[in-house]
Amino acid sequence: MSDSAAPPRAPSLTVSRHPAVLHKLAILRDERTEPKKFREIVRELSWLLGYEALADARLRPRRVRTPLEEVEAHELGDRIGLVPILRAGLGMVDAMLELMPTAEVWHLGLFRDERTLRPVEYYNKLPDSATVDLCLILDPMLATGGSATAAIDVLKRWGASRIKLINLIASPEGVAAVSAAHPDVTIHCAALDRALNEKGYILPGLGDAGDRQFGTGRRD
Repeated sequence: MSDSAAPPRAPSLTVSRHPAVLHKLAILRDERTEPKKFREIVRELSWLLGYEALADARLRPRRVRTPLEEVEAHELGDRIGLVPILRAGLGMVDAMLELMPTAEVWHLGLFRDERTLRPVEYYNKLPDSATVDLCLILDPMLATGGSATAAIDVLKRWGASRIKLINLIASPEGVAAVSAAHPDVTIHCAALDRALNEKGYILPGLGDAGDRQFGTGRRD
């Protein structure tokens, strides 16, 4: 098979292959996983993905004294902002704060119009100007890419210059949309799934991440 026949892969996309990520992802996908366990796995996966996504965070040197002597060490040089997309992104925040306790948290509310599948902004708690060096957008699902692209648009108008997108599951359509609109934004996820269905849900996916976290899905 020639290289031109291979499916396109966005250079800004990183799909984790860590065994712990793959193990937890299977639990997350399982329709039998109850909301409590689902929230726990969202948190654990978010920590692992955040750990990988922050591998290139900038540092500055410092000296510390051990009980025996002074030593050259490092401290985080980037001011980091966490931007969960309401509501599903809320389940990813605590894990990221465990990694980066000094991070600021700003909320964006976007919902998908079920008729047009386009995002509608209904809440924005960003301050007047950018106060961080690196923004991490947190959203479990990257489906059509509309909400992610809209969030990135908002952050760039705000003044953010370095932005990363952290998702649990992404679709090829969503990755393509974000990469086309914002090629400078890197995407970190646990899985790149097959496609979207006619309603804009990821296949095989895991259903509605917000409903499964908060127990608000339709009951037959």
